[in-house]
Amino acid sequence: MSKFNFKAFLKASNEIILVIFQFLIISLHFIKLEFLNKIEIIKGNSIFSFLGFIIIIIGSIIILLAIKDLGSNLSPFPRPIAKGNLITSGIYSFIRHPMYYSLILISLGIFIIKLSFYYLCLTITLTLVINFKIILEEKYLNKKFKNYFSYKEKVKY
Repeated sequence: MSKFNFKAFLKASNEIILVIFQFLIISLHFIKLEFLNKIEIIKGNSIFSFLGFIIIIIGSIIILLAIKDLGSNLSPFPRPIAKGNLITSGIYSFIRHPMYYSLILISLGIFIIKLSFYYLCLTITLTLVINFKIILEEKYLNKKFKNYFSYKEKVKY
């Protein structure tokens, strides 16, 4: 029987918590909480709606390209899959974390359309959670892939 590794358990639980928070925040974008949604920052108009819609479309295109390029390497967790490869082509030749950034763009687009304090808080919180995931993921990628540092130098964002 193997010995329980508390340190490994904490690392794995941190990853799971980050993923749960990420999906919770994303799903809150689609749950209408009237009492929170009514606090508007400024009064929106059709220009804001159009701009928000364009940002959502751009974010959606980026996420679809990232999913296509990742293929079987796709995982919601920051730790790369065991037999995964470092993807540096396609959208990944321009952006290191296109899926994460596209989620932030989509959230920002929804905020710009709604212009409420609720969606501003969701966007900020999602950005913070994704930032933690990126920091953790980059540690794993640096350990797993010898050429990650040179990729990181080449692709700044």
